[in-house]
Amino acid sequence: MTESSERQALPTGSVVAVVVTRHRRELLANSLKIVAAQTRPVDHLIVVDNGPDQPAKDVVEAAGVPHTYLPSHHNLGGAGGFALGMLHALAMGADWVWCADDDGRPADEHVLEVLLNEATTRELAAISPMVVNIDTPDQLAFPLRRGLTWKRTSEELGEDFLPGIASLMNGALFRASTLDVVGVPDLRLFFRGDEVEVHRRLVRSGLPFGTSLKVRYLHPDGSDEFKPMLWGKFHAQDPENDVKRYFTYRNRGYLLSQPGMRKLGMLEVIRFGLYFIGHKHSPREFVRWLRLVRQGQRERFFRY
Repeated sequence: MTESSERQALPTGSVVAVVVTRHRRELLANSLKIVAAQTRPVDHLIVVDNGPDQPAKDVVEAAGVPHTYLPSHHNLGGAGGFALGMLHALAMGADWVWCADDDGRPADEHVLEVLLNEATTRELAAISPMVVNIDTPDQLAFPLRRGLTWKRTSEELGEDFLPGIASLMNGALFRASTLDVVGVPDLRLFFRGDEVEVHRRLVRSGLPFGTSLKVRYLHPDGSDEFKPMLWGKFHAQDPENDVKRYFTYRNRGYLLSQPGMRKLGMLEVIRFGLYFIGHKHSPREFVRWLRLVRQGQRERFFRY
């Protein structure tokens, strides 16, 4: 661990930003540049580096803010990386923890200020900005289902506030007291679905949270993974490679076995059965999906 020489006791109301990275120095630099330029400055920056064989220490130092660089010689994934960074922020005495990604960034320098004001005014436990496509910001980076309809543009969501929904690792701001209640991401999930699991805990806690539609977080497009079927009434997530499929489906199996999500389990079997057999005509892929879901249900969290 390396820390900036500017390290001092954190002030009351402190915000500590937590970023997880691995082998993406240029993207990280772009992210930290706008994080460091916020009109409400972060009080401290923590970067967890899952790939210290290609260290990003100099990139973190170039951000020019008080910082802690945490290299992990065991790849913790996004889940473990955020868990480590969040716990370190709490240990430092942070009042707020602001999560950011290395391949995304706040859309402008006002994001943190607006989120903090909204969270304070609305008395929220956590708040997220709207996550939009980094190349076409009028499009959402991830489609959002509302009932049986899918929202794909920022205009479809409105202009003010969306209660009870948040994208938690893409620019989300947590109160420290919220993490005491819901905890940090589960290391076992590695990546894919870890933020959904924290969202599940947040919902069950009864704490108020949501998405501010006044500010945006730019992120690479993830909508291509959600394949439409039955004239767009339903979608199925079908990642582009075997590694992403493995963690997505295995972790989904675990999530669907947890309180608050169990009712979705049978619907998922029907939906993915329709997708793999009826749409893709691939019973083999459906069997593989079932096997990975079952592995997650049994909590057999082996790495790929």
